[in-house]
Amino acid sequence: MARERPKSPRARLFLALDLSEAVRDGIAAWGEVELKDPALRPVPRESLHITLAFLGYVAEREIERLREVVAEIEAPAPLVRLGNSVAKPTPKRTRLFALPADSPGTVVLQEALEERLVAERLYRSEKRPFWPHVTVARVKSEGRGSKRPRPVGRQPGRLPTALLSPVHGVRVTLYRSELQPRGAHYTPLAQVELSEDGRQ
Repeated sequence: MARERPKSPRARLFLALDLSEAVRDGIAAWGEVELKDPALRPVPRESLHITLAFLGYVAEREIERLREVVAEIEAPAPLVRLGNSVAKPTPKRTRLFALPADSPGTVVLQEALEERLVAERLYRSEKRPFWPHVTVARVKSEGRGSKRPRPVGRQPGRLPTALLSPVHGVRVTLYRSELQPRGAHYTPLAQVELSEDGRQ
C-alpha cells in the first residue's frame, strides 16, 4: 500500500492595498489619543491597510502563483477618501472600529483581482459585498474563556481634517498573517507599487 503523501504546509494569507507612510503616521497619531479605552487593542501602525482579499489558509506551494498574480497587476493607484470611525458589527456589540474608505478605484481594483484569483482557483468570492475600510482597533474579549466583547466606554473621536482629504493607495501587497497572543503579525511576501497613471 502506498503511503499517503503529507499535506503541504499552509500559510494564512491576504492581499491588501497599502497606504502611504504619511497616512499611516497620521492614523497612528490619531489613535494614540482616540483609541485609549482599555477595552481596545489598537492595530499597529505597520498593519494599517485596506484588505482586498482574505485568502485564508493556503498551501505554501501556491505562494509562487500568488506572487505572479501580484506582479501582473496593472492598475492606477486608487484615490481613497477616509471617513470617521464606525463600530462593527453594531455600536452595542462592537468587535472592531474601522475607517470607511470611499474609493471607487479600490472597488474596481478588488473586482479585477478577485476575478483573476477565482480563475486561478486561489480564492472563493465572499457572499457579502466588498467594503473598503481600514481596521484601526479590535475589542478585547471579556476574558475567562468568554468570546463576548468588552463594553467600550469611550468611543473614538473624529479624524483630523488632514486625514479626511483624498489620498492615493501606494501598493498592493501579499501578506502572510501569523496569529499571536497580542494580535496578528503581518509579513509581506510580494508587492507591486502603483502609480497614478497605472504604470509600474
